[in-house]
Amino acid sequence: MKSNLHPTDYRPVVFSDDVAGFAFLTQSTAQTNDTIVWEDGNTYPLVKVHISSASHPFFTGEEKIIDTEGRVDRFKNRAAAAEARKAELTNKAKKVAANKAKKADK
Repeated sequence: MKSNLHPTDYRPVVFSDDVAGFAFLTQSTAQTNDTIVWEDGNTYPLVKVHISSASHPFFTGEEKIIDTEGRVDRFKNRAAAAEARKAELTNKAKKVAANKAKKADK
């Protein structure tokens, strides 16, 4: 087994979820340049996170879409375009079938 594989520079760090207004102090090796004065009066490094147990749907029981990069909107637009294309092709196929039926009747 490899030696010296795990980090040894653990230090107290505050993780903050600004959306939920939730922060907690724990040991971590995460690097950051931000700091915060914690409840005990000491200054600790601050790591900002987009989602935490206070805002994650699994823990809150409610659906919340946190989309910082527009991924959800792009996905919904692609799904709507695919549905419209599918409907267009279905209508086109029905028209072709109707035209063939009319020609067969003549």
